Amino acid sequence: MADERTKGQSCVSRCGTARVSELAASLTGATADRDREVAHTTRRVVMASLGVIKDQKAGRRRVRSLALAATLVVVLAVGPLVWWAVDNLISGDHLGDLTSQFSLWVCILCPALLAAAVVAGWLRHR
Repeated sequence: MADERTKGQSCVSRCGTARVSELAASLTGATADRDREVAHTTRRVVMASLGVIKDQKAGRRRVRSLALAATLVVVLAVGPLVWWAVDNLISGDHLGDLTSQFSLWVCILCPALLAAAVVAGWLRHR
């Protein structure tokens, strides 16, 4: 019986010692290295994700500005031709004239081509 009692006490003292050593290790910061590594890994992943999100936003802004610039160039290039075609039609020129027909075809085809390019870009992006 005495041997059993000493075995039980030694187990309790060893288990208690293990718990005390774990508590002491956590209070002194011995496990802080593991927590610090997890924090650094998490921070690196979050920063990488933030960089990817910023790159995507910059790409969207770039595409939007290029589309706006292309639309502005087309409007500025076709604008005088549209003005001239409308002026010819209002002034009483005949629709059968070659220049009137050509200007009308250009005024119809240029916006149609621009719309087709915008739709193609939109579909490719989706």
